[in-house]
Amino acid sequence: MKKQFLVQINYSWCKRCGICYRFCPTGTIKKGKLLEPVVEDHSTCIGCLMCENLCPDFAIVIVERKTIEESVEK
Repeated sequence: MKKQFLVQINYSWCKRCGICYRFCPTGTIKKGKLLEPVVEDHSTCIGCLMCENLCPDFAIVIVERKTIEESVEK
């Protein structure tokens, strides 16, 4: 089963520099109308952590999503 990831953006910390969407290899993070990062489809995130590591404001966190089957097994 393919791992799934969730992109969490703290907009109160974000300064809208655009680094996250410029370096996102899958285009998961896109530029919004006011230059804010926007995620429309989390399923395209591959969990490379490029956005999280490059964000100068520490405003992005990538977390692995757990499936229902994995939650039941543990």
